[in-house]
Amino acid sequence: MQCTMLKAKLHQARVTHAELEYEGSCAIDGRLMDMAGILEYEQIQIYNLDNGERFETYAIRGEEGSKMISVNGAAAHKAKPGHRVIICAYANYSSAELINYKPRLIYMDEGNEVKGTSNAIPVQVA
Repeated sequence: MQCTMLKAKLHQARVTHAELEYEGSCAIDGRLMDMAGILEYEQIQIYNLDNGERFETYAIRGEEGSKMISVNGAAAHKAKPGHRVIICAYANYSSAELINYKPRLIYMDEGNEVKGTSNAIPVQVA
């Protein structure tokens, strides 16, 4: 059996650029990609916390240390500079791989600095 699981997440990253006249994709600071384990050209889903848009594209490697999150092409209609987004990558895992499965969760501040990392989402009690 294969299960599709969250592989990586950049939580509350800020969009720095929205380039409509671009071929497409989302450029992400290369260091952030490495930290999260997101590969260049990997399929990603983006969830916009500011307007509720949810869309799918692929990651391209941005300049190392640039803190760039550039939403490009048609997706530029769905996110603008300053918007808070959650960028997720998913992968398929076998039952055997799930024994040691842990996602990479990267928590960002308003300047796209890493605030913290985890491999488990904390449970919040209301």
